[in-house]
Amino acid sequence: MVKALVACRAGVGSSLMLKIKLNEVISEHDLPVQVEHSSLDGLPSFDGPIVVSLSDVADELKEQGIKKEVVGIKNILDKDEIYTKLSAALKNIGEE
Repeated sequence: MVKALVACRAGVGSSLMLKIKLNEVISEHDLPVQVEHSSLDGLPSFDGPIVVSLSDVADELKEQGIKKEVVGIKNILDKDEIYTKLSAALKNIGEE
C-alpha cells in the first residue's frame, strides 16, 4: 500500500474535498493507495512518496524541490483528472 498525503495551505477546505474525491477514485479503480490528510505543516513528517494538492500549491512544492512525487489537481471534482494523474504518479514511483 502506497501512502499519499492530501495537503493544502490550511488543511481545511479544498484538501478535505480533494481527499473525498481521491478516496472515491481509489475505491472505484482499486488502487493501492492509503490517503492521509494535513496542512502543508504536516509535510515534513510525512513518510509516504506521493503528495496530492491543488495545482497552485503543487507548483510551489515542485519549485521548492520537495523529494516526493507531487500531483497537482486543477479540478477537484474531475475524477478522470484525479485518476490519470494519480496513476501516473504510481507509475513514476514504480507501484503500477
